[in-house]
Amino acid sequence: MGLLVLVLSVFLLGFGWWRDIRRARQRSKQLQRRPRIVAIGGGTGLSVVLRGLKEFDVDLTAVVTVADDGGSSGRLRSDLAMPPPGDIRNCLVALADTEPLLERLLQFRFPAGEGLAGHSFGNLFLAAMTHIMGDFESAIRETSRVLAVRGRVLPAVREDVILRAVLEDGRVVEGESNIPLAGGKVQHIELFPAELHPLPEALSAIREADAIVIGPGSLYTSVLPNLLVPELTEAIAASPAKKIYVCNVMTQPGETDAFSAAEHVEVIYRHIGRKLFDYIIVNASTLPPEALEQYQEQKSYPVLVDMERLNSLGLRVIARDFVHYATYARHDSRLVAEQIVSLIGYERWTQNKALHTE
Repeated sequence: MGLLVLVLSVFLLGFGWWRDIRRARQRSKQLQRRPRIVAIGGGTGLSVVLRGLKEFDVDLTAVVTVADDGGSSGRLRSDLAMPPPGDIRNCLVALADTEPLLERLLQFRFPAGEGLAGHSFGNLFLAAMTHIMGDFESAIRETSRVLAVRGRVLPAVREDVILRAVLEDGRVVEGESNIPLAGGKVQHIELFPAELHPLPEALSAIREADAIVIGPGSLYTSVLPNLLVPELTEAIAASPAKKIYVCNVMTQPGETDAFSAAEHVEVIYRHIGRKLFDYIIVNASTLPPEALEQYQEQKSYPVLVDMERLNSLGLRVIARDFVHYATYARHDSRLVAEQIVSLIGYERWTQNKALHTE
């Protein structure tokens, strides 16, 4: 019996040493690679975050909604039976490491011309590339190569997605571009078809991420469409990454009238049926009086930061001045990106990388 106990003790000690060495090696290997960040959303909000994050040495993936059906994107979607390119274009331009003139060219919108008025050159470029390459994903990859994009841009799903909103008064509004114009409070939104398939690359990036950033952007038409894809949300929930929600600075007429920061989160949780975020980034600064007056004319107001309610949702609240105001109140790309990378210990990553390269 004594010999058996001795053998088992030696085995357990050896196993413990092996496990500790293995963990140390895994940790060292992890610190030698670049931090992995996945940003999920759509509209202009996602591109603002990407523009800041690309300035850091990180492995960056953008997962972009494809529910847009308005403007140039909607016309191309209808005429050419292709996914809407507008949000993808904004993300590609945000991550591009190229000449400012080329960025301006891709964002150029034709002011006139039969069939051209209102179209973005970048959207037409992606449409042409889709025709040449044979599919939208290949078109994005080749455009990324041409623009020397820092990171990857992926559509959230391959299917042709239709967004539908059910309003509190019982009306049903179909189409992403129609929802803010409906003039009623949204009760819930749905995606059609119900069965959607995320790109394997998107799921893999989420599973391996150190941070997953969701928002900012229109709550019902940019943020939620991605989270209503069950496989995407399940992958986010299961990922060991830090999950960070970047809340909007201002309320959006027709979508989030009078919403507080907590209400944004509560709407998301109600739609997906679970809690998801570890952190919420909110703006704590006050806009200049002239800015407030300008927004009030549009029935848009600063999002109230209700700390107690946010804490009751289990969120760690990061409240700072995150706004850059020129003509509009936008998140400051650099400030938001700095906050995100600090949450995953970016400084420690870079120090460790420097030690291994000396």
